[in-house]
Amino acid sequence: MTSSPAGRTGAVVRITDVAALAGVSPGTASKALNDTGQLRRETRERVRRAAEQLGFTPDGRARALSSGRSYTVGLVTTDSSGRFSIPIMLGAEDALSAGEMALLLCDTRDDPLREQHYLRTLLARRVDGIIVTGRRTEPRPPIAVPIPVVYAFNGSTDPADASVLVDDRGGAASAVTHLTDVGRSAITHVTGPERHRSAVERATAATETAGAAFRGPPLYGEWSERWGRQAVDLLLRAHPDLDAISCGSDQIARGVCDRLRELGSRIPEDVAVTGFDNWDVMALACRPPLTTVDLELEELGRRAARMLLDAVGGRPHSGALELTTRLVVRGSTLPD
Repeated sequence: MTSSPAGRTGAVVRITDVAALAGVSPGTASKALNDTGQLRRETRERVRRAAEQLGFTPDGRARALSSGRSYTVGLVTTDSSGRFSIPIMLGAEDALSAGEMALLLCDTRDDPLREQHYLRTLLARRVDGIIVTGRRTEPRPPIAVPIPVVYAFNGSTDPADASVLVDDRGGAASAVTHLTDVGRSAITHVTGPERHRSAVERATAATETAGAAFRGPPLYGEWSERWGRQAVDLLLRAHPDLDAISCGSDQIARGVCDRLRELGSRIPEDVAVTGFDNWDVMALACRPPLTTVDLELEELGRRAARMLLDAVGGRPHSGALELTTRLVVRGSTLPD
């Protein structure tokens, strides 16, 4: 390992200075700072305290050469808007920063050629592993690379690949259970396109959880406020006794709330409404603020990064891990 930036006195602090202060050899100091070798924890901590005291910063290139790693990870996404990939990235960075690793974000824009270009670029940069994510939950074909890969939010079509997924069914069930717990007895569900896995999973769980209280069938449409407004008119004509509407997204739920208010319905006194995603832009701007299901995307990113770090360290995971969601209760189901 080579030299670091200048310390307090202006002199360049070297690994030999750290080793001398810690009372170990330069090789041991290098192993301790690179987290390699078979060293006692007390030795590693003593070396790190010495490095901190001297203001020593390891040279990144030397660190990579000595360990055979680049200490970088790629995040490949199809989510150009960042709605899902940015929280996942923040969580992944939390986990990676503990190992002083950097993350490189690559947006493929749903273009297979662009994805292949980014994969070649990441391999050329010798990244230690790749996290793959997207804006939809449908499983995608696996990427063929000779380094560890973890899929986050959308899984791989190969069931043996390591994936971290959202429990859509559990989230929808928790929202409907909350509605029945607050006394609602005529519940329906409005969601996005039927071709989307997440829409079907959420609608199925809502229907099953509501049981005899469900007024169906669930309505499939767009992930939009406009569809939410249109759905209210359809639902109230078919089921004038409705007292709760579970929605497959916060955008739909906000449109539902807007249309209910236009028609003179009080929320939640006359009709309670739940969303899905806990997207602050929608959920907090809704009137009243929206009870919704939080996907816990930052935690999903953290778990995916930890799984990737395990794989880089020779302890790979296999199969899908579903993370539980969290119900956030606000004014659209409980009056102030």
